[in-house]
Amino acid sequence: MPEKRYLMTPGPTPVPPEVLAALAEPVIHHRGRDFKEIYERCLARLRQVYRTENDVLLFTSSGSGAFESAVSNLVSPGDRILVLSAGNFGERWAAMTKAYGADVVHARLEWGETPDTDDLRTALAEAGDIRVVYLVHSETSTGVVADVQSLAVTAKEAGAVVVVDAVSSLGAVPLETDAWGIDVVVSGSQKALMCPPGLAFVSVSSDALAAAASAVSPRYAFDWERTRAAQAISKIVMAVSRHPARIAIGSVAEVPLRAHRAEAALEGGDVEGAIAAVADDIRPIDDVRSTAAYRRAVTQNVLRGLLDAFARG
Repeated sequence: MPEKRYLMTPGPTPVPPEVLAALAEPVIHHRGRDFKEIYERCLARLRQVYRTENDVLLFTSSGSGAFESAVSNLVSPGDRILVLSAGNFGERWAAMTKAYGADVVHARLEWGETPDTDDLRTALAEAGDIRVVYLVHSETSTGVVADVQSLAVTAKEAGAVVVVDAVSSLGAVPLETDAWGIDVVVSGSQKALMCPPGLAFVSVSSDALAAAASAVSPRYAFDWERTRAAQAISKIVMAVSRHPARIAIGSVAEVPLRAHRAEAALEGGDVEGAIAAVADDIRPIDDVRSTAAYRRAVTQNVLRGLLDAFARG
């Protein structure tokens, strides 16, 4: 029996036994249906933890990956941004945005101070037009928790996108992403969520996505739109796999190979491909000469409606 070890650090934190037990289960393929069910369930629960109706994007990285995504997707070289810092992780926002060529206005407080709205309002007034404001909720290096609710209001009044580092605060102290008007919240798995290191999360509002659409900094693995598209496909596939749409395919297709092709198209999120695969099995309503044929025609119409609804939502 391995010796029990206690981690007396802000993160990684001790992992509950049931989580460790789950890690001991056999590896499943990350493109298989079993994984996709877990994936979709985690994404839904992350939205609950974040207290948001917006997308929460999941990356296989440390929290720094979520940090970098909030810079590469929002900042173009020359953009003026503001960092309000009072510790190491505020300094990291400043260093990272500088690396992407931003015109950084760094409102630097003494380590251990608590940033307040007066600090931010003064910095914004002196800086002029600011595209993004970067804040830290819980500054791990000092233990200070900032009032990001008030700070976010001040930043939004200036017309800026608000980004919050919640790596050590999400799940530990109250954080109301939507109610407080925070556009982007970055976090990680290894602190208050009590999971092993290696996963990073970022919630993105519609304002953040609109700003990202005009940013020109290069990104690939941390590209928000690419990740959103991949997660959306997973959502469609899992919804369809749990829905009577699969039964509908079986009812429509007269040839097993065509049913297989239709299901394969669904696995890839290809709605039109799924319908096309069984198109030869559908008779127009006015050509129906039997109850079975009529049933297939009606089922096809239901199937198209279901799949189109999944594609939209």
